[in-house]
Amino acid sequence: MQAKKIKYDVIGLTETRRRHPLNAVYETGEELFLGTCDSRGVGEVGVPVNTSMAKNIDSFEQLTTQIGRLRMRKCGPTPALTIFVAYKPSSLRWKWESPGGGYRNEIDHIIVNKRFCLTDVGVVPKFYTGSDHRLLRGRFSSTRRAEKAAKFRERNLRTTINWDLFATLAGFWEDSAMNNIDEEYDRLVEHLHDCAKKAESFKTTKRRLSLETLELIRQRGAARAAGNQELTSELARLCREAIKEDLKERRAEVLAVAAEAGKSIRYARRDFARGKILKNNPRSRKPP
Repeated sequence: MQAKKIKYDVIGLTETRRRHPLNAVYETGEELFLGTCDSRGVGEVGVPVNTSMAKNIDSFEQLTTQIGRLRMRKCGPTPALTIFVAYKPSSLRWKWESPGGGYRNEIDHIIVNKRFCLTDVGVVPKFYTGSDHRLLRGRFSSTRRAEKAAKFRERNLRTTINWDLFATLAGFWEDSAMNNIDEEYDRLVEHLHDCAKKAESFKTTKRRLSLETLELIRQRGAARAAGNQELTSELARLCREAIKEDLKERRAEVLAVAAEAGKSIRYARRDFARGKILKNNPRSRKPP
């Protein structure tokens, strides 16, 4: 009854204390998932999903008695989402104190891994939860343009680990005759850290433009700054030809990868075209 008083898509529930799982679909089209609690009657999480989002549900899984995971499929402008609902007893709640000391021990939180999606967070007033929890409401806005812009911002060196090499290096571990288990544990942790550091490498996303093309663009800028119009025109022509050739090769590579992975060629072609527009238009890199 309380949910009918507010606008919502998904609500996270905790402390429902059910012994058996429940999945119910109401006449209004809303769908409810409830997990189970432990033997002491502690925990259990669940989610009611509004009619507008119910068609996007992929699955709900209770990972533990205190953590639930709701997967939402991509549908139209709504991106694919993974929503976690987590519960901790009040005795283990996150200790927090406001700068003035007026508020302490806040126990309800919304955490996201994409900051550009979250636009507002607030407490819903006059909503009875039946416990010491309050109803927090987060507003999200996600567009394909913002997702693309975020991907361009995040393109940097990424650390990857060669797990085969790591396993080989870790196999060189030798037990010692130490009687102190703490020292032995510290030595093992240090050995594993060293193995991971030796097995890691840096991987960068493939460039759309080759280094030769980027060098031509740099030379064109230098010629333009020097006021050499003839050289600038010649370098501009070479840049156009080089960019066209690079994009042609990159497009063929993207389509080949999509075909090998069994993905849609049409979607791959569309995504590549949108990425090309994003790259050539600096203003489109900013999220809306």
